[in-house]
Amino acid sequence: MVEARSGYDAVVLAGGAARRLGGTDKPAVTVGGRTLIDRVLAACATAGTTVVVSGPRSCARPVVRVREEPPGGGPVAALDAGLRHTAQDLVLVLSADLPFLDRPTVERLVTALAAGAGPGGEQADGALLVDATGRDQTLLAVYRASSLRAALDRLRAEHGTLHGLPLRSLVSAFALVRLRDDGNASFDCDTWEDVAVARDRIREHGHVLDEWISAVKAELGIDLDVDLHVVLDLARDAAHGVDRPAAPLTTFLVGYAAGRAQGGPEEVAALAHKAAELANRWAAEAQ
Repeated sequence: MVEARSGYDAVVLAGGAARRLGGTDKPAVTVGGRTLIDRVLAACATAGTTVVVSGPRSCARPVVRVREEPPGGGPVAALDAGLRHTAQDLVLVLSADLPFLDRPTVERLVTALAAGAGPGGEQADGALLVDATGRDQTLLAVYRASSLRAALDRLRAEHGTLHGLPLRSLVSAFALVRLRDDGNASFDCDTWEDVAVARDRIREHGHVLDEWISAVKAELGIDLDVDLHVVLDLARDAAHGVDRPAAPLTTFLVGYAAGRAQGGPEEVAALAHKAAELANRWAAEAQ
């Protein structure tokens, strides 16, 4: 597995007119209480440098902010502006409207390009996701920085400018590794109907708890993976063995104790087990 933090930089394109959203600032639209751009930034948090190409905007984590000159030049001009602030050989290129993009998908792309070859066996220039309709997602991809720079120079020489050029003109000659999207990572929000679908989907049974926990961790600045079943089992034992309000109070105290000890997931699990045993002893006395 490629070490993601030292293996790639990220460029997130967050401009555009969002005409199908009535000119709304699309990256600032919320899904699950978080803006679309912050959801994308969470997925590429292991990038060495993350560059956001857009006008002024707030982001949940530190990024390099740049803008193509003049503004509104399209994706190729924006990518050129962002690429100038990267140093890694691999560059993750993303649009800012992907509500279900996650870290495993990013790691899958980075790993595929680092180890992959093009259709003819040559070194691949990029790895991208292919959506359920078979369309290449050129703004959900990892590219070699050297390939991007060479292609940008070629387009600049051919057209005299990069403004207004479509992204496919940049990558059309690339040798690409194509990965099928097995989930919803390539789902993007181009219309208000798409936004409504995304908001409904995160509330579906089987997804809502993970989405909520991710949102809370992002809001609180916590990057800690905890076994939710352990915490939920503790809440059940406290509610059944002691009293219903004991459930949230007990889980809070376990989290507080783990935080004071500067512990990780193992510490949380150990403390939760200890508190659950106490709740079971408490219940046994009542019987």
